[in-house]
Amino acid sequence: MSSKPITVARIYLLEGDSRIEKALNILRDRQHIMGATVLRGIEGMGASREIHTSSLVDLSLELPLILEFYDEQDRVMQAIAALQAELHFDHIVSWPGLAHLG
Repeated sequence: MSSKPITVARIYLLEGDSRIEKALNILRDRQHIMGATVLRGIEGMGASREIHTSSLVDLSLELPLILEFYDEQDRVMQAIAALQAELHFDHIVSWPGLAHLG
């Protein structure tokens, strides 16, 4: 098994944000990013400190979403710049990692 240094990035959004599909298309079609996943949170909060949650009583349409993607560091940084130029996300984080290739 070999490993390869990568950078992982996360964009934090709320469900119903129309930019998620546009971002995935940019990552796939223009930036050719190695991999991306959209994760749905069950509960979360942001800078407003407002809790976004889902319960049996109250089904929220503002649940947290995370768009996570990874590739070589330069490619991730270029992708973040392209996404920000077009879609203006408020919260993106990134960190180094290793992809273990079998």
